[in-house]
This record gives sequence, C-alpha cells and structure tokens, in this order.
Amino acid sequence: MTTFTMVFVILFFIFILQTVWLFIAELAGKDLDLIMIIKFLLFAMPRIIPLVLPLSVLLASIMTFGNLAENYEFAAMKSSGISLQRAMKSLTFFILLLSIVAFFFSNSVIPYAEYKFINFRKNIAQVKPALAIAEGQFSNVGFYNIKVNKKSGKNGNTLTGITIHKKSVLGDGSKTVIKAKNGELISSEKSSTLQLVLNDGYYYEDLVPKKYEDRNKIPFAKSSFKKYIINIDLSKLNSADVNDASITNTNTMLNISELNYTLDSLHKNLNTDIISFSENSNQRIGILRNNKIEPLKKNKKLPNDLLTLFNNNQKLEILKIANSNITSTLFSIDATKTELENKQKNINNHLLAFYDKFVIAFACFLMFFIGAPLGAIIRKGGLGLPIVFAVLIFISFHFINTFGKRISQEDELSPFMGAWMSSIILSPLAILLTYRATNDIGLINLDVFLAPFQKIFQKIFPSQN
Repeated sequence: MTTFTMVFVILFFIFILQTVWLFIAELAGKDLDLIMIIKFLLFAMPRIIPLVLPLSVLLASIMTFGNLAENYEFAAMKSSGISLQRAMKSLTFFILLLSIVAFFFSNSVIPYAEYKFINFRKNIAQVKPALAIAEGQFSNVGFYNIKVNKKSGKNGNTLTGITIHKKSVLGDGSKTVIKAKNGELISSEKSSTLQLVLNDGYYYEDLVPKKYEDRNKIPFAKSSFKKYIINIDLSKLNSADVNDASITNTNTMLNISELNYTLDSLHKNLNTDIISFSENSNQRIGILRNNKIEPLKKNKKLPNDLLTLFNNNQKLEILKIANSNITSTLFSIDATKTELENKQKNINNHLLAFYDKFVIAFACFLMFFIGAPLGAIIRKGGLGLPIVFAVLIFISFHFINTFGKRISQEDELSPFMGAWMSSIILSPLAILLTYRATNDIGLINLDVFLAPFQKIFQKIFPSQN
C-alpha cells in the first residue's frame, strides 16, 4: 500500500507537470492569480487518472513482488506451503476494489471535471478579458494583434499606450494600424462580445489600388478619433481555446446513462438522414417530363436509342437536363456522404467514451496480473529494472490503446474492438506470466531455444557425448 501510494504520487506529479507544459501558453504572461491557476489544475487533474492509475498499479506490483522474490521471501512461503496465488489473494481483493472505485471515478468525477475544464478555458476571457492581453508585447486576439504599455484598474481593464494591428481579412496585403493613448475593456459574463473602447488616437490604413502599377505609390489613409469602439468575439480571445470539434464533442463530459441516451438519439438521427436522402434521391430520378413523354406514348415498341424519337433541339435539351441532374446528384451524394461520415465518427467517439469507463477498471486488474508475476520472475525490486519493464509494458498498452481508438474514430474498426484492443492483446501476456511465475519458470526458457542446436551439435560431434 505504501509503495503504491508513493508511486502514484510521483507519477501524478510528473503528469501534472506535463499538463502545465501543454497549456503553458494559456497560463504564462496573462497575470493569472493563484486561485485561477489552482482551479485550472484541479479541473485538469481527473483526466490524468486513467493514465496514472494503471501505470502505478503495474510499477508498484513489480516492485513489491520483485522485493519479495529478491529477498527469498517467496521461497520461504513456498516451503511453508503458501502458493503464489495465495500470496496474491489479499492484493487481488484490493485491486478489485480499486478497479470498482476507478470505474465510478471515470463515470462521475471525470465527466464533471472535463465539463468544468473545457468551460473554464472557453470562458476565461469572459470572466477576466484583460488576461488575453499582456503588457509590453503583441497578443493575438481574434483578427487583431494588440499591444499595451500598461494595464491598470481592478481587473486590468484600463489600458494605456495601445497599438493595434488589424489582420487583412481578404488577404490582399492591406495593413491597418490603430494607435490610442488609452482605452478600456468592457465585457459582461452574459454577453458574447467584448468592447474595446479607445480614446484619443489615430487610424492608419493602407490602400491597395486596383491597378498593379499604382501600388508602388503606397497610398494610405489617416484619420483621428476621440472615441473608437472595437467589438471582438470572446471566443477569439484565447488563441489556445477549444476548437469547434472539441466544443461539439461532448462525449467526455457524459456518464454512462447520458451516453446511452445520447447514442440512442444519434443513431435515430443518422437513420433518419439516410432514409431522407434515399427518398430525395429517388425523387430526383427521371429527366423525361411533360412534352418529352408524349412521343413515347405514341410508340408501342421503343427503340434501343430513345433519343432517336426526338429532334435535335429536344435531344440537346434532354442531354442538358440529364447532365445537370447528374452533376447535382453527385454533388448531393458527396455532401451527404461527408455529413453522414462525420455523424458516424461522432457516434464512434461516444461509443469509445462509453467503453473507456470499463477499460480503465479492467486495466488496473490487468496491470496487476502482469506486474505481480513479472516481479516474482525477474526477482528485482527497487526503482531500477522494474521501472524499465513497467515503462515498456505501459507504453505498449498506451500505444495500442491510442492506435485502436484512432482507427475506430475513422470507422475502420468497431469502437468496441478499438477501445478493448490493448486489453485483449495484453491479456494473454498476463495469463502467461502468471502461469510461469506459479510454476517457477523463468521469464524466457532458454532450453527451448537451445535444444535444437544441442541436437545438431551432438550429431556433428558424437564423441563429445
């Protein structure tokens, strides 16, 4: 228990540092107070548990049983009639209890923390908009690069020495510079728009003539203002903010019951779209209408080439209509195909989130039955060789798990197989290690590999027998 707690704390601290490094752009240079940083880390901590917990179980079990084997305590147990299974019995119950706790944690705590984490990042500018603008440097804010010499006021909303570079929306190379002596940021938690009020400044704008030869003259327009208001979308304030796919992808914020309800709605929506598209496609079929059908009614026997029934003008009109219908249908098919694929990927993501809640519980159980017998076989404790084996096994587990999820998201593998792929592949390893440790067989039986070579050697040199 002590070893597990120590390993868990160390690994948790390492992964927290990694989280800080990943989001350093959102934390550094924005005058975040200590309370907001603590909230940020608290909301980010639960998402680390699915990585830290199985690795902690694996490393702690290798270290514990490696120490027992290294100090010949297993040999003493076996001489007293205590088998490896009996020695693992109490820890097995502990791991079973830990797996149950991990399941409820992933089903309740992680979705809530994920919801708070994403919304905290998304609304950080809405709570304190001045955080997006750092003193003495240009800050990327939507379509503007803003630099201020000094911020003051209660929330840093009062700005002094403002320089703004407006990005070219059309990409024509035009440049707009706005300078102001001072200004103020005005926002509301209920509003999706931030107002930047500028006072006593100038507005410079490059003019791009339509004629290329006139562009060398570099004309520009200059105007002054007493008060100028810029409206900025709050979603643009955080350059590292959640992208659209992450905002709509709420599968990580839902528990099992909510995922079941959402999946039912998503499947119904997908089936409805498929039926609707097929019906609309059937209605588009048929290019012969009105006066085009009349000639067909007068001819009981239809020729092989129906176009011979019409004159040249009618043929041209029919072919134009057919070409237009085919182009429209193909465009509709491509657009609908993309839309249906995106909806299927969304369903796959929700299914992966559903299975992940069970995978983390089984992963703790699996890592114990890999680590415990492996420690008994290698007979090494401490932080040396056990760390090497633990890292190699966990990297393999994590890589297979990530690979399975990726291909499942692209609908190239069922979400069930993608989520459980790592567990299915490593389960035979756990069974094999447990069997070998129970029967006192080493990690690799060299006799199996050397026996064929020994037979060959004996045939070549019979006198050596």
